[in-house]
Amino acid sequence: MSDEARLTHLDEQGRATMVDVGGKVETERVAIAEGFVKMAPETLALIQSGGAAKGDVVATARIAGIMAAKRTSDLIPLCHPLMLTKVAVTIEAVDTLPGLRVEAMARLKGQTGVEMEALTAVSIACLTLYDMAKAVDKAMEITSVRLLSKTGGKSGDWNHPGSDGAR
Repeated sequence: MSDEARLTHLDEQGRATMVDVGGKVETERVAIAEGFVKMAPETLALIQSGGAAKGDVVATARIAGIMAAKRTSDLIPLCHPLMLTKVAVTIEAVDTLPGLRVEAMARLKGQTGVEMEALTAVSIACLTLYDMAKAVDKAMEITSVRLLSKTGGKSGDWNHPGSDGAR
């Protein structure tokens, strides 16, 4: 089996192991992920108006996503602790959903990628949106959390099929 076709977090005996990145070249690495929170139109309107009982829902979720990216190695086994140089979380209304689209970008110059940090930021921001609005809409759904793109590293650049990698 080629290196590209094997699971990198398993050793030759199939045991979970942390990948040794010590010999990798430092490169600029960026990952962008997205996710959606579907909700009732009334819930979206309440969030947009700033009328939620818990306060500024979007700002709280944005901060939660940034904090989560910084703590990814504490949450996901075998992830390396990283010195991120930038994490950005954007949250925008999607009236046709209806709901909110969350996008996270994580960046560093290092020896391992930041895909998990971007995905963790999106996931926690979406969960925070749910938490902040669940009192008025328990039927909300978190959907389509996915990596849109990644750059840098030995494997090079990648964009999700059907996506331009960012919006």
